[in-house]
Formats: sequence, structure tokens, C-alpha cells
Amino acid sequence: MAIIQRGPAHSTNSTNIADLLERVLDKGVVIAGDIKVSLVDIELLSIQIRLVICSVDKAKEMGMDWWANHPVFSPQKQSAPLPSETESALARLEQKLQTIEQALSERSAPDTAARAAQPEAPAPMAPVVPEWARPRATT
Repeated sequence: MAIIQRGPAHSTNSTNIADLLERVLDKGVVIAGDIKVSLVDIELLSIQIRLVICSVDKAKEMGMDWWANHPVFSPQKQSAPLPSETESALARLEQKLQTIEQALSERSAPDTAARAAQPEAPAPMAPVVPEWARPRATT
């Protein structure tokens, strides 16, 4: 009878992390979970977790493309107003401000004249504190 000696067994079909990541992104993984915290049959907290891990192409196949129109992720920048539009907007704002300031000055002008005609009010008197409310000197 012949004795066959074998060394440590190595799997020739081992999967490395790159293959695993490629498979996960190609097929996709969905992780779902619900967490509920209750006290005496009263639900205090309910958390629903839905996590999808996949490639962008796979997500588009599934109809998930929220990033395509999101302004933060969109490559298209919001166009700034043209200089002529900005100047006309600024001119309109300055005109409105001038109208408001004029209305305020007209409104406050009679008040200023009325105040000048009134005698000045006497200075307020110091509060009178009764004897029983005054702090006592301790020895």
C-alpha cells in the first residue's frame, strides 16, 4: 500500500475581493431591515432601512437615476444672469429703495415737528423703596 503525502490544501477556485466586488456590483445586493422600539405595546420608534448596492448601470436598469437631475450631481451649472439683466434688476431695486426712503421721511417729518413743539418730559424719578424692603446691615 502506497502512502500519499499531501501538503496543505489550497483552493484553486478561491474568490478574491475584486471578483466579489465585481459580482456584487454586477448583480446588485439589497439589504432591508425594520427596527421597532415599543414600550407596553406602544410603538415609540420605527426605522425602515432599505439599502441597494449595485453599479450605476444596474441602478439605471432598475429605474433608479435620482442623481441624473439632482443639481448637486448634475454637470450642468446654473447660468448666471446676463450683465444687462443684472443691471436692470439693480436699477429697479434702487428705485424701490428710494421710494421707500422717501415715504419714510415724509411719514417721520410730521412726527419730528410734533416732538419739537412738545415740552421735554421730566427725568424719571428714582424708585422709592419702603423701609421693610431695604437690605439690613449685618454685624
